[in-house]
Amino acid sequence: MTVRKKYTQQFRDEAVELVISSGRPIAQVCVDIGVNVGTLGNWVRKFREDHPERFAAGEEKTPVSWEEHQKALAEISKLKQDVEFLGKVSAFFAAKQR
Repeated sequence: MTVRKKYTQQFRDEAVELVISSGRPIAQVCVDIGVNVGTLGNWVRKFREDHPERFAAGEEKTPVSWEEHQKALAEISKLKQDVEFLGKVSAFFAAKQR
């Protein structure tokens, strides 16, 4: 049976501040401080929900509609095809010059 660890509020606050101030991924910080990734992720998410004013200026994220998402995926697919085609054309002309 797993023993559930209890963390003080001060420890939680310091861990969240470390993630936010360092800009490092949660997964990296959790290894350093010995906390489960999901646990630290929950603390950070709750802090962001409770303090939106700290993140409003830097992160202006707006949701993207499904149609815009699908258009972007289609464009990415087309660009990948173009890159693949140009690679083949380049190889063809390089072989012709020999």
